[in-house]
Amino acid sequence: MFLMVTINKVVLINLAFCAAVFLLHACSFSDKATQQYYEKASSESYEMIAVPGVPFTEAGWDSTMKARVYWAKHLYDKGIAKNIMFSGASVGSPYYEGEIMALYAVALGIPKEHVFSEIKAQHSVENLYYVFLKSKKMGFTKIALATDPFQAKQLRRFAKERIGEDVGIIPIVFDTLRKMQPFMINPAIDYKSAFDSNYVSLKSKESFWKRLRGTMGKNIDYNAY
Repeated sequence: MFLMVTINKVVLINLAFCAAVFLLHACSFSDKATQQYYEKASSESYEMIAVPGVPFTEAGWDSTMKARVYWAKHLYDKGIAKNIMFSGASVGSPYYEGEIMALYAVALGIPKEHVFSEIKAQHSVENLYYVFLKSKKMGFTKIALATDPFQAKQLRRFAKERIGEDVGIIPIVFDTLRKMQPFMINPAIDYKSAFDSNYVSLKSKESFWKRLRGTMGKNIDYNAY
């Protein structure tokens, strides 16, 4: 009896693991699809690239933020991106994500006049939409989203439905980043300049249901810019 219970537990754990792996792959672009999106983008020159933010702590940028900023630099260096806008309010820490990432981008060598920040977005859909609004106000209309394959796939439908069919999608090609890794640096930035003195965490000021609505794009301020 004990043996059967143990076996059943092992089977359930394996099934749960397989289901999690399946969902992860279903919710993210495959390596092949990611490469195809990049090849398509390589023949384009976007006026503005939108890069969603990542929370920052005084310990420095994490691997996700580093990957997104370096990917943005790669797109700029290749001429795919003319300008880059990093988006993100102070959501999970008292630092404006958009400003922090912009500081890193400039520190990596992207000319300051081609780096912008947006600090109102609190959810992924808002990252993209507010960059679109702000870019449009600046006179830029040809934009693309540049982020990791998981987030890119999650935002693809929103981008096409709310902004337009011509919005570019450029998921990170991690093989490219791995080739860049020996040359990557961790530059020092003046992170205190991006400090939000009025910070209140999103979890503290919004209920779970309101945050869920935000994730679904229900809290967008269409007059943000």
